[in-house]
Amino acid sequence: MRVGLIQFAVKFGDKEKNFSKVDELITGHSAEIWVLPELFNTGYLFTSQAELQTLAEAVPGGETCQFLQELARKMNTTLVAGIAERADSCYYNSAVVINSDGLVGTYRKIHLFDREKYFFAAGDRPFQVWPIGQAKIGVMICFDWIFPEASRTLAKLGADIICHPSNLVLPYCQNAMVTRCLENRVFAITANRIGTEKRGGEKLSFTGASQITAYNGEILHRCDRDNEQLVVIEIDPILARNKTITQNNNIFDDFRPEFYLI
Repeated sequence: MRVGLIQFAVKFGDKEKNFSKVDELITGHSAEIWVLPELFNTGYLFTSQAELQTLAEAVPGGETCQFLQELARKMNTTLVAGIAERADSCYYNSAVVINSDGLVGTYRKIHLFDREKYFFAAGDRPFQVWPIGQAKIGVMICFDWIFPEASRTLAKLGADIICHPSNLVLPYCQNAMVTRCLENRVFAITANRIGTEKRGGEKLSFTGASQITAYNGEILHRCDRDNEQLVVIEIDPILARNKTITQNNNIFDDFRPEFYLI
């Protein structure tokens, strides 16, 4: 199964430019699943609720979902992409899973990072998995990585691949995903962005280094920190269904929740 990611510098507030960049990078390449960064359509550093209200969209009715469906149809693929979602009077940092037929599913970020709490509501839906070709995928967004319960929940739900749209600014995630994959025996596709956003007196620099990690913790590919990059890797998602570590150890069979403070 061919899986891919796109790492690029998102232009804040310029959806058409961001759409054009994704289309430019992906055209001519083939994968069954593509992962794009968190908030790939709008950029990250909002300065007011009014600004978010202007840029957020209904799912699946907005222009971003329409663009993604058209791209999925053109490329015969499934796209996982982070967007700002408007739902009634709430705004969510969300990720959509879209194929040529339309919306497959939506995940709303559960663990909000830093100033996101000023603008977004915390996700109100449980983690889910969706069948995509020969794999089952789950979605988490950026800062969800720091909570091992997030990836463990997706693994327990049957995810072979964790799709992980991100706008990472802390230097830890890429290395931590080795452990997340190893402790759950799942693949992960972390699609980060590059560049710097400086708005409203705030400045964030994104760490790049988007990464595809194997079920055994092997880093199959790690991108540069500063350059646009498209990556496609061949994986066998079936390998993620073997949760055996040794002849006598299985990560799910050996799980002892009665002793954990969770």
